Amino acid sequence: MTSGDRPPEQSISDGALYFLAGLCGLATGVLGAAFHLVVDTLVRWPSWLVAYLGHGALTLAAAAAIAAAALVAAFFLTRLVAPEAAGSGVQEIEGAMEGLRDVRWRRVLPVKFVGGVLALSSGLVAGREGPTIHMGASIAQAVSERMKLSEAELRGLLAAGAAAGLAAAFNAPLAAILFVIEETRKQFRYTLRSYTAVIIASTASAVGMELVGGTAPQLKLDNAEMPLSLLPAFFVLGVFLGGLGIVFNRTLLFLLDWVAAAFRKVPFLPALVVGAAIGVLALVLPLAVGGGELLIPGLVTANLPIQILLLLCLLRFVGVMVSYPVGVPGGIFAPLLTLATTVGLIAASLLQMAVPLPPLTGAAFAIAAMGGLFSASIRAPLVGVVLAAELTGGYALILPLIVTCVTANAVSQALGGRPIYELLLERTLRLAGKAPLPPVTTGVLSPVGVDEGRRS
Repeated sequence: MTSGDRPPEQSISDGALYFLAGLCGLATGVLGAAFHLVVDTLVRWPSWLVAYLGHGALTLAAAAAIAAAALVAAFFLTRLVAPEAAGSGVQEIEGAMEGLRDVRWRRVLPVKFVGGVLALSSGLVAGREGPTIHMGASIAQAVSERMKLSEAELRGLLAAGAAAGLAAAFNAPLAAILFVIEETRKQFRYTLRSYTAVIIASTASAVGMELVGGTAPQLKLDNAEMPLSLLPAFFVLGVFLGGLGIVFNRTLLFLLDWVAAAFRKVPFLPALVVGAAIGVLALVLPLAVGGGELLIPGLVTANLPIQILLLLCLLRFVGVMVSYPVGVPGGIFAPLLTLATTVGLIAASLLQMAVPLPPLTGAAFAIAAMGGLFSASIRAPLVGVVLAAELTGGYALILPLIVTCVTANAVSQALGGRPIYELLLERTLRLAGKAPLPPVTTGVLSPVGVDEGRRS
């Protein structure tokens, strides 16, 4: 096909688009690996502090000061340079794919990287996927501007960059591909061309990660097939997680609005207070802080008593709820998965009190809970199944995963739940004085409605 024969929405050939998608993916994988390396190095600061000062009140005070200073620095960097870099990048990318938000890559890239390093290394209960997804889409935006791509190609490459960012966060390229297709189905223009670009970018991102050293968190868990007799227990788990997903989403949105209103005159105060609290907890109870990517395998194998699991579940829930509204770069994927892990382990412990269970049941329930809570909050059950299996290696648990994820999604929908990123985007547009556009029919797999059509 010559340039004169191309449709108006195509400015380059398919091969050129695929090359650019691969380039974006590779760059995102390398940048994501570098991001992991820096965070993984700096997050060890509590142990360095103890080695230097020993244990005592002075160490606790120093820890509070260090974490608070890091969060306040991340807050001012974000607020003064790139306010849209606060929180997760997913809703920003969805808004850009709808033409409602701009990806200002020149300011987003450095703020997401530096601000994300400061926030996550402090011990904030936030995930790495927020920064890496936004950085991946920013790289795609930069390439699109350089190559003067059409609007349709730009949006397709943004989706590819976002998928590459998620693949870089967890080294889970298949889940990243499905996440873009399922989560952004209202915005994603589903064509063979755009779909192939997403696949190429995600794969290239995984290759980039491996070239740098494969530094994504390893969440592999020992697991075994569960007997069919236990499927009703996974159904009950899904019902509970469906309700928890509603509570998670609504609490997060409420606290975002409350913090913005209550601290309008001193917007840095939440970062200061939360940072100080996190610094102390990093020494007193390290399992309660951080995104949780590095904690999940240890939680599953530690055989903690149910009382400790209940305490951790509460602290992790409160932690993400007070961390996300602070206004610094950070996502909710990893905290969501860690919270789900504690719920799954609690469920297995309670069931163990009633009936004898086969070995590795705790790991099975933890893996199923990861997918279930993800499905209930983000309303992407297929991604929930694949993400939990790909992250943990729990492919033998596909049937319990499907039961848990589909049930959690159905319960969340029945209770009026909506996808968290859709809610976050609406809030962003409301604060910006904009309103979301109605869905546009694009042919194959086009949405039939803003709310129900998206997840029905």
